[in-house]
Amino acid sequence: MTDPSFYMTMAGTALAGVAILAYTTLTGWRGWLALKQQELQHQLGGGDRAAPAMPNASARIEIADLKERIRKLEAIAAGVDL
Repeated sequence: MTDPSFYMTMAGTALAGVAILAYTTLTGWRGWLALKQQELQHQLGGGDRAAPAMPNASARIEIADLKERIRKLEAIAAGVDL
């Protein structure tokens, strides 16, 4: 166990393990940065415009519908007949 070649083999194996770990971590970091960059571009309006936005009229109708449902649920919770 005190053979110098054993220590050289262990050192080489440890070095290879650290190199693989560093490469994997660096690849993940670059991927995460690319994801955050895409999110920022999308938030700032620089993303692709292929996805159509919901029209204003339908959004207003949907919000009004949700408000009506909430009003009804609150009335039920308060015990008021509609």
